Amino acid sequence: MRRLIMMLTCCWLGIGLAGCDYTVREAAIVAPVDPPGGDPVQEPTDVKYYPSDEPVRLGLEQFNRGNYGIANRYFRDGVEKAPKDLTAWTGLAASYDRLHRFDLADQAYAQAIRLGGETVQILNDQGYSYMLRGNLSAARRKFEKAYSLDPTNPVIVNNLELLNGSRRFIERPPNNQP
Repeated sequence: MRRLIMMLTCCWLGIGLAGCDYTVREAAIVAPVDPPGGDPVQEPTDVKYYPSDEPVRLGLEQFNRGNYGIANRYFRDGVEKAPKDLTAWTGLAASYDRLHRFDLADQAYAQAIRLGGETVQILNDQGYSYMLRGNLSAARRKFEKAYSLDPTNPVIVNNLELLNGSRRFIERPPNNQP
């Protein structure tokens, strides 16, 4: 009998907590709108929750962990939910690069450029993509264009050094030819 009462109590508490979670979620999705001429300072309760943010956040997390296939799945979900999300498109392109699906990466980069133009990040990512493919000349053009927009960016500087190291490794002096 005591066990039955305990189980019923747990069920009622679970239902009550689920109701609270539902209410909080609904309140976040349907945030109040300020009247015209209202206070321009946004209160924390006014922040809207967009479900499409979750896949992009998870995609970035998985990408940073090196789980490129899982990241790709999250980024695809992100671009389906928010087709104008530049971060989702860029993440999708980068995850395709790491999976060696360069044809799909090029399509995702093209969409990202249509949405936000040739940003420093996109140019750098495209350069890295070309470097992964072994197209070092195209990689250099992208990196140099990104560098011209942001010469203090340490990621771009590092990628240029990496590219220079790759070129030195591949190029052989003329006296060592057969």
